[in-house]
Amino acid sequence: MATFYDVSVPIVNDGLVYPGNPEIQISAQQSVSKGASANVSQLSFGSHTGTHVDAPKHFFDDGAGVDQLSLDVLMGPAVLIAMADDVMAITEAELRKHELHGHTRVLIKTRNSGFILRKPFVRDYTYLAPDGAAYLVSLGVKLVGVDYLSIEQFHSGHHRTHRTLLEHGVIIIEGLDLSRPPMGPYELRCLPLRLAGLDGAPARAVLVG
Repeated sequence: MATFYDVSVPIVNDGLVYPGNPEIQISAQQSVSKGASANVSQLSFGSHTGTHVDAPKHFFDDGAGVDQLSLDVLMGPAVLIAMADDVMAITEAELRKHELHGHTRVLIKTRNSGFILRKPFVRDYTYLAPDGAAYLVSLGVKLVGVDYLSIEQFHSGHHRTHRTLLEHGVIIIEGLDLSRPPMGPYELRCLPLRLAGLDGAPARAVLVG
């Protein structure tokens, strides 16, 4: 029987966000307890909240929006690899320690999985270095997923990791909770909200092993 891992981060009121992004605000717009006929919630948060998908438009004005991303890439075989806790930057050298040839979708578990579900924001999270991003592109990888709210070094200033991946059509999933599934092959199901023309969108992501 298949094992399902929900690797999505719950979106909760006043939850963790990348510094400078809109705060998460969830409130009752209608409430049965206050005499309404139904419960209806009002939601306010950014397009890169929780587990989310980055589209090329995130860094390129003429890039594709999240609603234009290929479902064929967002769903299919994926490999989950893990980095040692002392790895702060996922470089090409670190990635070469894993057999990634032939894999279209690569998910990377790091020390970040230990704090993705709680505040405060950790600024020295482990990130994908630009040369690591270029190496994944050279292998023909079409999707990369990481376990913190950004794949890039905090306030890098150059955004080379994002730009390298997105300009080559590589879909980025950020904010995955990879604390439970062990390393190995899976089937990935990741569906971002169909927000027309936007730079990104929250998503529900599941691994089937």
